[in-house]
Amino acid sequence: MKKRNLSIIVCLLAGQIFAQSLPQLGKDKVKDVIAAMTLEEKVNMVMGLGNATWSNPKDGKPTVIVPGAAGCTYDIPRLGIPSTVMADGPAGLRIVAEPNNAQGTRYCTAFPTATAMASTWNTDLEEQVGKAMGNEVLEYGCDVLLAPALNIQRNPLNGRNFEYFSEDPVVAGKMAAALVRGIQSEGVGTSIKHFAANNQETNRGSINEVISQRALREIYLRGFEIAVKESDPWTVMSSYNRINGFHSAENYDLLTTVLRKEWGFKGMVTTDWTSGTDWVNQMHAGNDMIMPGEQKQAEELLKAVKDGRLDEKVLDENISRILEYIMRTPRFKDYHYSNKPNLKENALTALHAAEEGMVLLKNDNNALPFKKVKEVALFGKTSYHFIAGGTGSGEVNYRHAVSLQEGLENAKYKLAVPLKNYYTNIIDSILGANTDAQKEFGGNKKFAIDRMSEIGLSENLIRTCAKKTDIAVITLGRTTGEGSDRKENNYFVLSDAERNMIQQVCDAYHAAKKKVVVVLNIGGAIETESWKNYPDAILLAWQTGQEGGNAVAHILSGKVAPSGKTAQTFPVKYADVPSSKTFPGEPSDNPINSFYTDGIYVGYRYYDSFNVKPSYEFGYGLSYTTFKYSDLKLSSTTFNDKMDVTVTVTNTGKVAGKEVVQLYLSAPQNTIEKPVQELKGFAKTRLLKPNESQTLTFTLNGRALASYWSGISSWVADAGKYEVKVGSSSRNIRATASFNLDKSTVIEKDHYALQPDRHVKEISVKM
Repeated sequence: MKKRNLSIIVCLLAGQIFAQSLPQLGKDKVKDVIAAMTLEEKVNMVMGLGNATWSNPKDGKPTVIVPGAAGCTYDIPRLGIPSTVMADGPAGLRIVAEPNNAQGTRYCTAFPTATAMASTWNTDLEEQVGKAMGNEVLEYGCDVLLAPALNIQRNPLNGRNFEYFSEDPVVAGKMAAALVRGIQSEGVGTSIKHFAANNQETNRGSINEVISQRALREIYLRGFEIAVKESDPWTVMSSYNRINGFHSAENYDLLTTVLRKEWGFKGMVTTDWTSGTDWVNQMHAGNDMIMPGEQKQAEELLKAVKDGRLDEKVLDENISRILEYIMRTPRFKDYHYSNKPNLKENALTALHAAEEGMVLLKNDNNALPFKKVKEVALFGKTSYHFIAGGTGSGEVNYRHAVSLQEGLENAKYKLAVPLKNYYTNIIDSILGANTDAQKEFGGNKKFAIDRMSEIGLSENLIRTCAKKTDIAVITLGRTTGEGSDRKENNYFVLSDAERNMIQQVCDAYHAAKKKVVVVLNIGGAIETESWKNYPDAILLAWQTGQEGGNAVAHILSGKVAPSGKTAQTFPVKYADVPSSKTFPGEPSDNPINSFYTDGIYVGYRYYDSFNVKPSYEFGYGLSYTTFKYSDLKLSSTTFNDKMDVTVTVTNTGKVAGKEVVQLYLSAPQNTIEKPVQELKGFAKTRLLKPNESQTLTFTLNGRALASYWSGISSWVADAGKYEVKVGSSSRNIRATASFNLDKSTVIEKDHYALQPDRHVKEISVKM
C-alpha cells in the first residue's frame, strides 16, 4: 500500500515538474510556446471554438463562456493559453440578456447606428460612445467587440447600410478610428469589418465584386486604411464576398500585401463567420483565424500539412499573431469582470449621440422648435414603436427603447388620446395580449411591427385630431437587417398607405392653420422628393438606439438645437443612383458578378460631377440658428509636403448651436479624370453661443491631393491649381481659396495588386 502511494506521489511530482518545464504564454517567447504545441493543437489554434451552439473539438461538449457571444478562441491550458471571447456588434454589445443560471439580467446599451453616428460628424463624441461600449464589453466578460463596420454605402437598397457610416471613405475611416480608440481605451479589442467591399447582402458569400484598382484604393479600401493607421485595431475581419475573383479571406493581395505590408497592420485577421471555401488558401493569405470553426475545417488543415499543401511554418506565423492578440485581452490578464457596467451613464452617452446625429431636413416658417404647443397628434405606427436599430449581428439586447410617444410624454406634452389608443391597441395585439411591449427586447414579434404595413386611418379621426391638437407629428419607419437587401418599392419609395397618410394629415392640419412635422426613423436614404413639399418640417432621426424617442422630443421642443448633417446623399429617384443599373449584380435573378461601373463616382462624387440634382445633398442639415464663415486662410499659396487651412465660424443666430464644417478639394484635371470635388476633412464646432466664434484648423498632406494611378500603382498629385472649398454641405460652399503644386509628384508607390479578373467599363464625365 505504501509503495503504491509513493508511486502516485512520484508520478504527480513528475507531472508537475513536466508541466512547469513547458513554456507558458506571457512568460516565455511566443515561438517557444508554438514549438511546444502538437500539430493537432496548432490546427485547432487557428480555428474558432464557435459559440454556445458549437461543440468544442476537444471533447464534443458545448463551450459557453459568455452566452450569446459570437465565438471564442481555442485554449491550451498546459501552455497558459486561455479562450477569449468575441461578441457582436457595431451599435453595442450583443449578448444574451438573460443567460441561464446567471445572477440577474445582462442588458446592454443600444447606441445609435453607424449611419446616425456618422451624421454627428463628431469624432470626439464617437470616441465617447466607444468608451461606453468598451465598458460593457469589459464588464460583461468579453475581449473583442466585432465592430465597427465601415463598408461604403454604395446603394440605398443594401440591407446592411445602417451598420455602415457613409458613402464617403474619409467620414467612414475617421469615425471608425474614433470608435476603435474609444473601445480599446477600456482594455478590450475591436475587429474592423468587413474587409473589404461587402456592399451588398444578396449572395454575399459568393458574389464577385468586379472593381477597378483605382476605385478599390480610393473608395472601398481608403476608410479601412485610415482606421488601421489612426487607431491600431486589434483585429480585422475579412468579408464574405469575392473581390476580382478571390474570396476576401483567401486573398493574399488584400490581407498581406495591402493590409500588412503597405499599411503596417500587426494584428490578427479573422474570417467572417463561415466565409470562404478554401481554408488552406485562407492560411496562405494571412487570414489567421477561421471562425466560428468546424471539425471538417480542422481535418482539412491537418491533412494539408501532412500532404505538403500547407507548410507548418505558415501555421506558426498565423498562430504567433493569434497569441500576440490573446496576450492583450482581459481574460489573459485575469481581469475579474463585474457583470455591472455603468448602464445609467452609458444611456446618457447614447442620448447625447442620438441628439447630435439627427438631421433637420426641412423647417419652413420656423415650424420647429414647437411654439405654444401643448397637445400633439402622433401619427404612424413607428411613433409608438420606435426602431432602435437594424437586425442581425448589428442588433442589441437592450432593456427598453424609448418610443416617440414616451419621449413626448417625458417632455410633458399631451398626446391625442383617441389616436394613441388606436395605435397602441393594434401594437399590443401583435405583441400579445399579456406581453408588456416595454420589455420586448428581441424576437419576431417586435420585428413584425417594424415591417408591417402602415396602419390606415379614417378621415374623421384625422379631422377630429386637427381640431383638438396644436400640431401633428408623423413618423415613418424603415428596418433592414443582415442577410438580405431591400426592394425599391415600399422601402426606398413610400407605400401608398404612407403617402396617403402624409397627404391627408397635411391637408387637414393646414386647413386648420396648423403645422405638420414628419420624423424619419430609418437606417438609410429613402425617396423624399415626391412628398417633402407637404409637411412643414422634416426631421431625419435615423435609428438612434434606445434613447431615440427622448432625443427626438428634445429636438422638437427646442431643448437641443439640431446639428447633424447627412453623411449620404438622398437622391431624387432610385434611377439617379449611379449603381442602380448594376445592383446587386448579374444575372439579376441570381447574381454571380457585381460590376462596379460607377468606379470612383460613388455618392456625391457622382451627383456633383455629373450635375445630377439630389433631393438632399451630402453634408446637408439645418439648424435653429445660423452661422457665418470668415477668414479662410492657407498657410501657403504653394504646396510643399503639407498645408494648414483655417476658417472662423460665428454663430449669427439667436440660440446656441453647433456647426459641421466640411473641407472639399478640387484638383486639376491634367492627366487623370477626377471628381469635381472630394471631401478631405471635417470638424464640428463646440456649442457656440450667439455671436460666439471658433477658429478651426485642417491639415492637408500629399495624399489629400493625390489620385491612384492603376498603371503605375502609385498615388500621384497632379501639378497645377487646387481649390479649397469650405462649406456647410457639398453644395453650400461658404468660402474658397487656392494654392499651386509646382510639379506632379508621386506621393506613394504601392504594389501592383487586386487587379480585376474581367473587364469593367466605368462611367466617365468625358463619355
